Amino acid sequence: MAEVEKGLIGKKVRMTQLFRDDGEVVPLTAIALGPCVVTQVRTPAKEGYSAIQLGFEPVTKKRGVCKPMAGHFQKANVPPHKYVKEIRLNTASDYQVGQQLKADLFKEGDRVNVTGYSKGRGFAGGVKRHHFKGGKGSHGSMFHRAPGSIGSSAYPHHVMKGKKLPGHMGCDRVTVRNLEVVKIDAESDMIFVRGAVPGAKNSLLLVRSVSKREG
Repeated sequence: MAEVEKGLIGKKVRMTQLFRDDGEVVPLTAIALGPCVVTQVRTPAKEGYSAIQLGFEPVTKKRGVCKPMAGHFQKANVPPHKYVKEIRLNTASDYQVGQQLKADLFKEGDRVNVTGYSKGRGFAGGVKRHHFKGGKGSHGSMFHRAPGSIGSSAYPHHVMKGKKLPGHMGCDRVTVRNLEVVKIDAESDMIFVRGAVPGAKNSLLLVRSVSKREG
């Protein structure tokens, strides 16, 4: 896993656009980023690597977390949170348990990788799932959106592994890399990145800075 300098948990809000002074239209995705609380700091001396564990969205009800996680939060002296993610860093010495991180951790012009889960589409056919062309739609072709031939009859006697066929579509972990942070609204903890990110509205996102290895 590539180590980065910083990262936060957030939620996708909506897509919008920005008009620059020269008339260029910039497509943007608004992300509600943080506030996140550092619930644990991992160091090379103890765990063998540098990382911070972040909590996002405080839980108000006592039954909102299981007993092991409740004990974990109590040990860190932080309120329970609904989501917990670990982010590997180049160095975690600048962070302390209980520290609150907000959207102003990033700056305009930063490059980030955004990770989320794509929208679930249920059971989909080959045309929708794999962009198959399909057959003619008229004149009795009898071949419209069917997958067509999927293998030989004599050899190898079975469908080869990895063949593109109808099946479950979506709900996959997707990372969109090297997106530009165009605008930051520190008051409402919002950042605006150029382009689209995976997931539906209000879906969970992990925003990390681009590592030196990727840059």
